[in-house]
Amino acid sequence: MSKILFVLTGADHWTLADGTTHPTGFWAEEAVVPYRALKAAGHEIVVATPGGVVPPVDRASLAAEVNGGQEKAGELARALEEMTELRTPAKLAEVDLDDFAAVFYPGGHGPMEDLAVDAESGRLLIETLDSGKPLAVVCHGPAALLAAIRPDGTNAFAGYRAAAFTNEEEVQGGLAGQAKWLLQDRLTEAGVDVRASEPWAPHVVVDRNLVTGQNPASSAPVAEELLKLLG
Repeated sequence: MSKILFVLTGADHWTLADGTTHPTGFWAEEAVVPYRALKAAGHEIVVATPGGVVPPVDRASLAAEVNGGQEKAGELARALEEMTELRTPAKLAEVDLDDFAAVFYPGGHGPMEDLAVDAESGRLLIETLDSGKPLAVVCHGPAALLAAIRPDGTNAFAGYRAAAFTNEEEVQGGLAGQAKWLLQDRLTEAGVDVRASEPWAPHVVVDRNLVTGQNPASSAPVAEELLKLLG
């Protein structure tokens, strides 16, 4: 049994272009689905956040309309309750990669607020990438890649192929016009080769030890690819 590190946002809001805030956090499905897949395969999960704060769930991710009905939404909420690791997160700054076989970042708009500019997260991402250990990131989680800056000023993920929440999905989700910046644009500017697929459909890109998924529907296939890399 291996230990897998889940790095989650500590932000419960996303600051918009006009200075107002949009309530957010991590997206439930993107944490629950990989968690269940990895636990079923016998792995242990450790959660870490900036400052060790309890990660807030985006309440919108528990709504019936984004989960195919109230029954599935209720199942998701119960699954979150069973994720006891969420209640006692480690401090990201104190994480030792040597303790873990792989690292996973779920999304939600929260990472746009904190992990996108978190130097400790950036350090961990560079260390994981360079170690060759599997690194899986989904939806808005790739915002964290923006903080992975090497001493020479380049982004560690420049030249890597990746999937991430697209401009088109942000537009269809209704928040693109209010955003300070869009994830697909920023990743492209950083040198990441963003491979976009059709909105809301599962889409996973694997490049070396990096596994990325475009949206919530990509959570399960991202977990499958991560399990393949773990062997």
